This record gives sequence, C-alpha cells and structure tokens, in this order.
Amino acid sequence: MTRTILRLPAVLRERGRSRSAHYLDIQEGLFPHPISIGARAVGWPSDEVAALNAARIAGKTDAQIRALVAELEAARKTAT
Repeated sequence: MTRTILRLPAVLRERGRSRSAHYLDIQEGLFPHPISIGARAVGWPSDEVAALNAARIAGKTDAQIRALVAELEAARKTAT
C-alpha cells in the first residue's frame, strides 16, 4: 500500500464524518492528531485513516480505538 498524506476534505470523505465531529474525535483520542506538511497545512497518513476505518468496521470499542491511535502516533516517531 502506498503511503500518502490526505488533506482534511479527503479524510472527511473517507470517514463519513463532519469537520466538527472529526476534530472532536481527535480531542477525545479517537483519531490521531494531524501532521504538519507546510506552514499552514496539515494532513493525515492514509494508512492511519485506513487502519482506523478498519477498526471501526470490525466493531472495536472506543477504548480499543484509543489504544490504536496511541500506537499509530507512537509509530510516527520511529518511522524512517
């Protein structure tokens, strides 16, 4: 799978969530924080969006989703 960075409109389409619900999920630890891709631009790695969608489809609990978010954000620090 090719790893790309998705901007907000693409993430919202993939998730089927509104902008306000999306940022509420981030605040509650149910979605990873964005990464900076420029002075005034952010995005999310496509593989993280896909992993969280798959977890939701699989019926994972909010606690399990929070653990997955923590794993994904920790993996960013070790990515090469």
